Amino acid sequence: MKRFGQVIRLKPGCHAEYKRLHDNIWPEVVAAMHRANMRNYSIYHWNGLLFGTFEYVGDNFEQDMAAVANDPVTQRWWQHTDATQQPVSGTSTGSIEGGWWTDMEEMFHVD
Repeated sequence: MKRFGQVIRLKPGCHAEYKRLHDNIWPEVVAAMHRANMRNYSIYHWNGLLFGTFEYVGDNFEQDMAAVANDPVTQRWWQHTDATQQPVSGTSTGSIEGGWWTDMEEMFHVD
């Protein structure tokens, strides 16, 4: 299992829309993440930044993330959520959306 932390900016004025979207997340999107071995996914908000965390329990991260990225329902979902976000500088290339979210370095963890 590998833990991931990611960050992205929430566009000004989009807090309510982003919250509304995630209060009503499409079950097919959650199923796609689950099929891709993503567990314990959370998104936090602070001062215009979104922090996402999840655990990856599979053995081929790139393949699983490509499957999510190629899922037609997830692509439609991202059209809605991407309209409320903007990447921060230093964007990474290994994340679920090919670098849209920026991967963070894990500095500490305890179970």
